[in-house]
Amino acid sequence: MKINRRNFLIVGGFGALGAGMLSATKSFGRKVQAGQGMPAPKWALAVDLQKCWAGQQAGCHDCLNACNKAHNIPQMNEAKDEIKWIWLAPFEKVLPGQQHDFLPEGIKEKPVVTLCNHCDNPPCVRVCPTKATFKSAEGVVTMDYHRCIGCRYCMAACPYGARSFNFRDPRPFISEREMTYPTREKGVVEKCNFCAERLEEGLRPSCVEACSYGALIFGDLSDPQSEVREILRQRYSLQRKPQLGTDPKVYYLI
Repeated sequence: MKINRRNFLIVGGFGALGAGMLSATKSFGRKVQAGQGMPAPKWALAVDLQKCWAGQQAGCHDCLNACNKAHNIPQMNEAKDEIKWIWLAPFEKVLPGQQHDFLPEGIKEKPVVTLCNHCDNPPCVRVCPTKATFKSAEGVVTMDYHRCIGCRYCMAACPYGARSFNFRDPRPFISEREMTYPTREKGVVEKCNFCAERLEEGLRPSCVEACSYGALIFGDLSDPQSEVREILRQRYSLQRKPQLGTDPKVYYLI
């Protein structure tokens, strides 16, 4: 790319925005602590499959709708162009190897809420040549869209298929634009960011806030008294592909 004054200012502005995103997640960590000098929280999400399936049976897709609206996720006409932050996939695809011949009837086909796992050891971060994807101190794997050059190394490295690529300009496919969150452009990768912009304000992720069945439990793993730690103590949980060593921070309660 030819560097002129305009391009220099654009690149500089984008870098500042990325730094702002990183400091935003850090500031929320300070905000929720009892005092200065305390360690940052380690965010995690638990999905209660029984409650989620009960909601789906009643026709509830509030978590998906809330995420799509909050993050200007386009609704593409072609499946190959689909952009997904949070979606439903069959149990046997989300949790392969976690099943056997004697599972309750129909469970293999049941839809499971799926999203970025915000791994503690994220391979997507290691392969990104521009540091467009990075992990914050709070364990949130997020993105600076302006640094993304569309190489898709992160998509190849992610073993969960949690990233989408904008093969087309997504903005014409957004029915109602949310002005508080940036839109993306053609040639950019995107994914769930655990609603880092809401965490900065002391709010829960939009999907968690929208769930009326209590199926999504979000909290700080480093706090023994947090709701997510409490539910993980009480219930048996599964992680996606734990044998890969990525240490996902999304847990499925069964």
